[in-house]
Amino acid sequence: MDLHFGAGGPTDDERAAVDELLGPPTSSWEGADRRDADLRWARGGRAARGRRHLLLPGLHAINDRVGWISAGALTYLCRRLTVPPAEAYGVATFYAMFSVEPRPATVLRVCTDLACAAAGASDLCAGIESRLGSGVQVERSACLGLCERAPAALAIKAGDPVRTAVSAPATVQEAVLAASSPDSAPEEPSPATAVPQAGAPSLTLLRRVGVVDPSSLDDYRAHGGYAALRRAFELGPAGVVREVTDSGLVGPGGAAFPTGRTWQAAASQPDHPHHLVCNANESEPGAFKDRVIMEGDPYALVEAMTVAAYATGAHQGHLCLRGEYPRAAHRMQHAVDQARARGLLGNDILGRGYAFDIEIRRGAGAYVCGEETALFHSLEGHRGEPREKPPFPGEKGLFGRPTVANNVETLVNVLPILTMGAPAYAAIGTECSTGPKLFCVSGSVDRPGVYELPFGATLGEVLRLAGVRDGLRAVLLGGAAGSFVGPDELDIPLTFEGTREAGATLGSGVVMAFDDTVPLPRLLLRIAEFYRAESCGLCVPCRVGTVRQEEALHRIGERTGAAAADDIALLREVGRAMRDASACGLGQNAWNAVESAVDRLGMYG
Repeated sequence: MDLHFGAGGPTDDERAAVDELLGPPTSSWEGADRRDADLRWARGGRAARGRRHLLLPGLHAINDRVGWISAGALTYLCRRLTVPPAEAYGVATFYAMFSVEPRPATVLRVCTDLACAAAGASDLCAGIESRLGSGVQVERSACLGLCERAPAALAIKAGDPVRTAVSAPATVQEAVLAASSPDSAPEEPSPATAVPQAGAPSLTLLRRVGVVDPSSLDDYRAHGGYAALRRAFELGPAGVVREVTDSGLVGPGGAAFPTGRTWQAAASQPDHPHHLVCNANESEPGAFKDRVIMEGDPYALVEAMTVAAYATGAHQGHLCLRGEYPRAAHRMQHAVDQARARGLLGNDILGRGYAFDIEIRRGAGAYVCGEETALFHSLEGHRGEPREKPPFPGEKGLFGRPTVANNVETLVNVLPILTMGAPAYAAIGTECSTGPKLFCVSGSVDRPGVYELPFGATLGEVLRLAGVRDGLRAVLLGGAAGSFVGPDELDIPLTFEGTREAGATLGSGVVMAFDDTVPLPRLLLRIAEFYRAESCGLCVPCRVGTVRQEEALHRIGERTGAAAADDIALLREVGRAMRDASACGLGQNAWNAVESAVDRLGMYG
């Protein structure tokens, strides 16, 4: 196969970034400088092709070092991995955090999504752009997962090492400082500031956040850490799966599929190796609970992944977290390194003869990679586009092998299930929605943050805890993929069955309140813009439908009467097509928030 490598070569910095990841090239085919080599043949081609999964880390390495990905750098990376440059270009342009066009070494990403938009992100962007010169590129960004501190900005300065700084809640002056001098920016507050209940004895999943030192493995163990893993070894893999099944734990989203059944499906597959994927690609606007756990209690996730892997027969774990979470990435890497050094990861965990290790992979800004099969494609070095199901991941997932994919919240729930026992865990919450639930509350409230309550608490209870402000006009449940409810619907029980009966969705646990100072039509348009930008383009209903939805909302904002009614009818038709025919949940849910705003809030009526 002719791979059509370009003639341009990498700069010294670009070459060093790739070689640091992959090691030095061993032949001229891979880019070594050997004049007497014959390029008509190559040694180790099969091994190079087997490293296709390193394409995304390679793109990160170049982008981190230089700030963008040149044609010469892309060609060199492709030569090292034996990947067609055309395919690699498709991957590089798929992610929002990469650029294949020259840009400054410093990029300031300013969140313009829902919570930040309501907190004045537009004025913040205008002020920043008037202050910063050509040495910094300001980009209007999708949600940065800092909704409790809106508005937010993230500065990334390329180099060796790459430097980052967060400004949240951001002012023009602080955001400019973060971009111009990341090392001089104020340190981020403790993750405990995002947990208004921190230290409360009633907490289960968040009980260590703000109590333990997140960098100390000894502190974690002194507060009950690794008791669940020891219990797992006592029960054996089948016993752990049985406990998780009996607890009633379910995954997030509308399907609410039992976690124990997905684990059993993968564990029973004769095909090996098995894989475990922790999906921490938390990109839903308004969601930030995974970030708080990874920053405030990172060893809990390491332990939970180890338990899940043991139960399902996996020996390799993949922690996939957002590229917009630099502090979470640093703390998780430290926790993994410390656990490995202390015999809690590796070839003989706790002397039990069980081998398991964790690889951390950063995303690069793609909401669709929250869908598990799209995430598998991303991990394998392809564009993050979803696959058809069946086959389901438990049978053929990552690299075509049986795979369990859970998010952070689902995994950390496994720890109390094992320490307190399935019956005690199932006694929390309701009969159909058991255990505690994390809610990400932001918007028009006095105490935004992550709240932990038993399933069954009402929407009103959550909002009262967060200090909802007067003049409440609407609440968005489940983020951009969720639904709006009115101020007269605060008695909705926050359970999978309760929200379903109310015609809403619990989804990612987002609870975003908006008072009468927030222009809701502008928020709806922002949701439409978000889905248009985040559609992977694989299927026609989503690729075309998200564009038509945004166009119709633009027209409705300029029209009244019969003309607006025609566009609302068009919105319904497009929305039904996306819901019925899209390949994955992104397109299927793209119409939810707009539909609920029209039908429940009477907008455009």
